[in-house]
Amino acid sequence: MVMDKAAWHTAGILNIPDNIETFPLLPYSPELNPVENIWDEVREKGFKNEVFNSLTLVEDRLCDTLLNLENTPPRVQSISGWN
Repeated sequence: MVMDKAAWHTAGILNIPDNIETFPLLPYSPELNPVENIWDEVREKGFKNEVFNSLTLVEDRLCDTLLNLENTPPRVQSISGWN
């Protein structure tokens, strides 16, 4: 199992079954965790230094941005695809 070492993914005592081995990602390794590049694209294209008056407006913008990505698979591939 590959783990990204996020603070909320760690525990003081973690019982891992014998048939599972964990492999932590490096601190910054977007080629191993391509969703990081997707989130960068969402932040850059969907949220350009704007102030929203409500959480509903933030959610609407996020949904619109993600829907746009969903409808353009070649764009997603160009952002997250690695050799």
